[in-house]
Amino acid sequence: MFKLLCAICIGLAAVSAVCQSAGKYQVGTITSVKPHQAASNTPSEDVSYDVCVKVADTVYVLLYTPPLGMKTVRYAGGRDILVLVGKQTITYNDLLGQSHEVPIVSRKPAADTKQTK
Repeated sequence: MFKLLCAICIGLAAVSAVCQSAGKYQVGTITSVKPHQAASNTPSEDVSYDVCVKVADTVYVLLYTPPLGMKTVRYAGGRDILVLVGKQTITYNDLLGQSHEVPIVSRKPAADTKQTK
């Protein structure tokens, strides 16, 4: 019985090691939020925002469309959030723990964003 229990534990440990994701969440800081300028002249009911997030040495510009027309993102400048950076998207968790993906519009080195006096 003991040998069977040990074999099951070793098997579960091996499966959990294989199933772990390669991504790592990092701290990002929201540096600015601006309303997104749509390319077309037709007015849209969905308001989107260009959100700049600095993660490590890179600043990402994200296209964020808030759920249910909420506008609280306008006041999020300076807030730190945990993000998972992918190739085309950034994933973050909301206050309820639900994951959301936001498309990356552009990225640039953080050194280019230094303000001159």
